[in-house]
Amino acid sequence: MQITRRLEFDAGHRIPDHKSQCRNLHGHRYVIEITLEGEVLEAAGKSENGMVMDFSDIKAIAKNLVVDAWDHAFLAYKGDTAVLDFLSTLPGHKTVVVEHIPTAENLARIAFDILAPAYQASYGQHLQLKKIRLYETPNCWADVEA
Repeated sequence: MQITRRLEFDAGHRIPDHKSQCRNLHGHRYVIEITLEGEVLEAAGKSENGMVMDFSDIKAIAKNLVVDAWDHAFLAYKGDTAVLDFLSTLPGHKTVVVEHIPTAENLARIAFDILAPAYQASYGQHLQLKKIRLYETPNCWADVEA
C-alpha cells in the first residue's frame, strides 16, 4: 500500500551557472509530496490501526526535518561564495547551505536522504520512503524514488 502527504513551503535560491533567469536570486512556492509504502497496520485499540502511517505523523516528521528548516530560507549552494558573502551581511537572515546547486533535482535528493531513515525509524521495517516529488513550480518537478 502506498500513501502520500503533500506539504508546501516558500524558499529562495539561485542557479549560478544557469543560462537564463534562474541565475538571479529568486524564490518559489515549493510543494513536497512524500510517498510511503508499507503494510496497513492491524493494531486494535491503537490510533494508527488500519493505516500505513498516520498522515499527521508524516507531516510532523517532514516539517521537523525539512519543511521548517527550508521555509522562508534562502537555499544557497556552498560554492556560491558571492551569494553567501552577500547573505552574511543580512543580520539574522535564514540561510541554508547545501552541498549541491539547489536545483529541484538536488533538493528532492537531499530531502529524500534526510527523510528516508526518519520514517523507517518511526514506524519500523514495514515502512519505506518510496518517493519524494518536489515541485519547483506547478508545471515543473523532480522525483526521487527508492
